[in-house]
Amino acid sequence: MTNRLANEKSPYLLQHANNPVNWYPWSDEAFDKAKSEDKPVFLSIGYSTCHWCHVMERESFEDEEVAAILNEGYVSVKVDREERPDVDHIYMTVCQAMTGQGGWPLTVLMTPERKPFFAGTYFPKRGKWGRPGLLDILTRVRQRWEQDRDKVREAGEEVIEALRPRFGPQSEAVQNRESLNRETLDKAYKQFQGQFDREYGGFGPAPKFPTPHNLSFLLRYWKRSGEKQALAMVEKTLQSMYNGGLYDHIGHGFSRYSTDRKWLVPHFEKMLYDNALLSLAYLEAYQATGRDFYARVAGDVFTYVLRDMTSPEGGFYSAEDADSEGVEGKFYVWTPEEVREILGERAGETYCRLYDITPGGNFEGRSIPNLIHKSLENAALESGMESREFTACLEDLRKKLFKAREARVHPYKDDKTLTSWNGLMIAALAKGGAVLEVPFYIEAAARATDFIFRKLRREDGRLLARYRNGEAAFPAYFDDYAFFTWGLLELYEASFDGKYLKEALELAGQAIGLFWDRESGGFFFYGEDAEQLIARPKEIYDGALPSGNSVMLLNLLRLSRLTGDEALAEVAEKQVHAFAGEIADHPQAYSYFMMGLNFYLGPAREVVIAGKPGEVVAESMLKAIRSRFMPETVVAFNPDGGTGTDLEKLAPFLREQRSIDGKATAYVCQNYSCQAPTTDYRQFINTI
Repeated sequence: MTNRLANEKSPYLLQHANNPVNWYPWSDEAFDKAKSEDKPVFLSIGYSTCHWCHVMERESFEDEEVAAILNEGYVSVKVDREERPDVDHIYMTVCQAMTGQGGWPLTVLMTPERKPFFAGTYFPKRGKWGRPGLLDILTRVRQRWEQDRDKVREAGEEVIEALRPRFGPQSEAVQNRESLNRETLDKAYKQFQGQFDREYGGFGPAPKFPTPHNLSFLLRYWKRSGEKQALAMVEKTLQSMYNGGLYDHIGHGFSRYSTDRKWLVPHFEKMLYDNALLSLAYLEAYQATGRDFYARVAGDVFTYVLRDMTSPEGGFYSAEDADSEGVEGKFYVWTPEEVREILGERAGETYCRLYDITPGGNFEGRSIPNLIHKSLENAALESGMESREFTACLEDLRKKLFKAREARVHPYKDDKTLTSWNGLMIAALAKGGAVLEVPFYIEAAARATDFIFRKLRREDGRLLARYRNGEAAFPAYFDDYAFFTWGLLELYEASFDGKYLKEALELAGQAIGLFWDRESGGFFFYGEDAEQLIARPKEIYDGALPSGNSVMLLNLLRLSRLTGDEALAEVAEKQVHAFAGEIADHPQAYSYFMMGLNFYLGPAREVVIAGKPGEVVAESMLKAIRSRFMPETVVAFNPDGGTGTDLEKLAPFLREQRSIDGKATAYVCQNYSCQAPTTDYRQFINTI
């Protein structure tokens, strides 16, 4: 017997469609029922690849005893946080305020008016590990509701009132209390420095999240200041994450986070957004250092995404589960016997010794392949092989293990397409194609972009948030607009197809119209045309994902430089002022915003290459730009001939920046001042 979730498209909701709990999706129907029957609402929020969500389902939501209490005394609502990040954001904020922590599954009890009075995360069926049992909670709350529901309703009102400052606009006094400047960048760096793990990389204690934008900020800080320690922190972290079990040494790609300090034991789920942001961080490290290792890791991540996470239609899937056959990590771990059976005794022993695959194991009696205490360079020397020969041999062994692993039961794949996360992967692939000189990556980014415009955009131009099984739904959130605009910007600078710049400008304009706070500045999370919830928050914290406000700040600044549109720069400046008071004390928590601030403070630079597409000197100039780490530089290409006309409409200043005497010509401008154009490649190199 199924419940109402059987009619949904969300993989997470469909996972619960056969529960004995009479689930409702988030809908007026559910809350109207709660009002008419005068029942509290039980809200459960999670996502399809969440391990503890699976545990709570098995323990409680598949249990007849729990279901009976929920069905009799509550209206139960299930929400996919990836479909409804607006709902998740509000009630996660509630949970963090009430309990001091958050996470998924998120459990909230609220009035029929959607006002919460109790919140937590995972609860076992019966109390254990010092956690109260769900049965006890539900029984007590129901008794309290029946005995004194007015008090419960008052508690809900008090929660909302207490949280109102978190959701409401900042006062002008708060906004102007602090200004953000170069000292803010210094402060953020020092805060990262104070939390850096010098032995294993990363910041703070376990669990450790990759948070790649922290590393991207530090690279920019190194570039600005020359501070070698900033670069050292980046390199140590990138190397350590790769060496650990966080990285899948057999099939490529990164897991969501590490449960330990060493990056050894991951939470095995793989998220699209992590792999997009991490590949960008490795690409930038490659540009900054020239080390081929970083380029190889980025390329391997793209191999994983294009092989396992790409739909036939061109969009990118959301995630892969941590569990298979009901066991966390089973798909990814090995025994020495398994390895030797596949590779043979000698090669198997060598592989096990190198990748820490032991009889006792390093994870629940089996082994996660890792290089934490090994060096591939030293291993190559010990083998007596040349480095290239050793690498080729190792790759051959990996392929054999991968082929064998493919025969295992795979973790569940969440095959919905999210506009926001696709925007991140478009940005990564486009940049990767340009930096690594792999046109196929740019083509994949273009395919995904076309998919979004075909399937996730209404006729009136409004973006939608989610696509699955032929259905697009939910008015896109601000993150969708911010991340996809970022992707379009990277795709323009990788392909120099003016249509991507045009679309980026149009989306930025839409975002200002739909999400901009005209009173206090900054962008709201959901649009003025969307469902109006109990609060309308603005997100600025850069957590596992950067916030939409942070990403859009940099988008607007780049677009302004690329097109000469000062109105966009003015909106960006208002953003900086709007959030100054919130950011000034702890800028480390806003690392992507710091990247935008770094660009805002300048000196930013515009480079225009004018000439024939594909011409040798022009391509050499572009290659020189792409090989270098120049994060405050925007690049345009003004082609000879009629194709430049549309581009010049978007960026009128390009009318004066054309090729000279039919030769590829470079124009370099900085601080609103331009150097003399040059057709000399060597002179251009010295300029940049």
